[in-house]
Amino acid sequence: MMAILAILATFKIHMRRLRQLIIFLLIALSTAACARPVPPSSTPPAPQPTTTMAPNTATAQPPSATTTDPIASVTTSAVTLTFPTETPPLAAATATSSLATLTPFPGLTPTSAALNPAVPPAGTGDYECGDYPCFDDAEAWEARINVPPGFEARYLAQVEPHPTSFTFGPDGLLYVARQEGEILTVDAGGRVAPYLDGFYHLVSIAFQPGTDRLFAASRGEGDDEAIIWVIENGETNGASTARKLYDGLPCCYGGWHQANGIAFGPDGYGYVPLGALSDHGERAPLHPLEATILRFHPDGGSIEPYARGLRNTFDITWDSAGRLFGADNMPDHGPPEEFNEILPGAEHGFPYYDCQTCTPTPPDLEIVPPLHDLLAHSAPTGITTYLSEAGDTGDTFPGYYDNIFLTLWSSVPGAQKVIRFSPGGETMTDFATGFAAPVDVTVGATGSLYVVDWATGIVFEIRYVG
Repeated sequence: MMAILAILATFKIHMRRLRQLIIFLLIALSTAACARPVPPSSTPPAPQPTTTMAPNTATAQPPSATTTDPIASVTTSAVTLTFPTETPPLAAATATSSLATLTPFPGLTPTSAALNPAVPPAGTGDYECGDYPCFDDAEAWEARINVPPGFEARYLAQVEPHPTSFTFGPDGLLYVARQEGEILTVDAGGRVAPYLDGFYHLVSIAFQPGTDRLFAASRGEGDDEAIIWVIENGETNGASTARKLYDGLPCCYGGWHQANGIAFGPDGYGYVPLGALSDHGERAPLHPLEATILRFHPDGGSIEPYARGLRNTFDITWDSAGRLFGADNMPDHGPPEEFNEILPGAEHGFPYYDCQTCTPTPPDLEIVPPLHDLLAHSAPTGITTYLSEAGDTGDTFPGYYDNIFLTLWSSVPGAQKVIRFSPGGETMTDFATGFAAPVDVTVGATGSLYVVDWATGIVFEIRYVG
């Protein structure tokens, strides 16, 4: 009997290793395919919806009802499609609106010091599970992650692979979205619990500041629309309640071109990148909402472009001065990825690229250049600004206030890391390396930086130890 148990235990270990090797192989294959974050073919289908879905409050649609394009086959009355030159006006909030103007400036006087020297890369190693440590080997992962002197990386938790976004809630829990359609919570002790399930290709979650309203961005199950959801009132009769706030948004191209990372601006409105419907504009005519940053009312109604020409910006962040930043994933023919300050009413480049089949730039069109070129095919994903007021000096990362952190998801050499930018994105350096596929980054209430890895499902805490 003992021999049989030993054989079964050995089989279980080998199956776990095989599963990890398959996931890492899929990362390598997706990198070879132009290094775009495309979900692996072995990803199981999203579960059938189990959420309580309330009726839509608004539906997004294109400006012309005459087109026969499937993505444009919805009515046109609910969307404002004005293209702003300054901060665009939006419909007034309703009497029940929870719109709030944010004041991100701290009471203390924080400072930003010189950037750290770039931390060294971490190569693949001879681990028990192959090139990377086993998912549950906390000690090996903590030893593998490289951070600047004075910092340490801690293995907090491991969820199922393919997390896409995470954010802290007003209850102090860390909420984690998975590509397969579920939302989980992680507490301070690393304990994982289910929260809500039933979405399809879930990419982003964000709490509206000052509320317990959780917003989410996903695809429709036919891969023909993007949807923005709002989850309200926590638990209702034992079941969470989600309703569509906007649907019918143009979608989809490739693995992750859809409505992406939601962020709330200093004006209290929601902002969300909407990916292009093609690689470099070859699908003509362009939809008026594709490759934009959209600005929407958190109670529904108006939704409109805030900035254009952003091919597939996966996530966005605001700094203390009310400036908006994001990194754009560029076309497959290989131009560098871009780190941008996203300006209202501006054109940022899509679909005007330098290639044989690309659209030439109109002579009278002014395109805002990027702040930085990033490694081609590095697939920038999650981004956050360090605005923590924890600690006696205004932050627990001394000299890091208003710095921006960005994850590079791809496994091409030189990616798989977290980049740090000085305030305003002026200069940059490598802050943390050694991940498999870091997909998002956020700051906790205590001032620690958190990173979640798409390939492994591991949540890391990076903290300052002096």
